[in-house]
Amino acid sequence: MKLEVLGTGCAKCKTLYENVQKALTISGKQAELVKVEDIATIMKYGVMSTPALVKDGTVLFSGRLATPQEIAGML
Repeated sequence: MKLEVLGTGCAKCKTLYENVQKALTISGKQAELVKVEDIATIMKYGVMSTPALVKDGTVLFSGRLATPQEIAGML
C-alpha cells in the first residue's frame, strides 16, 4: 500500500503526516508513506485544498485533518 500526504508544508500538513504514521501503528499495517509538496503533482490528483491523503492513487479526503483512529479505519 502506498500512502501520500499532499500539502505544501503547512502545520496541518505536517500534523496529518504524523497522524498517518500513528494510524499505521494503530492498525498494524505497513505502507510506503510519502509526503508530496510539489504543487503540480498535487493538482494532478484534483486536490484544491490541502492537506489531503491519497491511498494507492485514490484521494481519501482533502482540506481537513483526520485523527489517527479515523485514518486507521480507512486503511
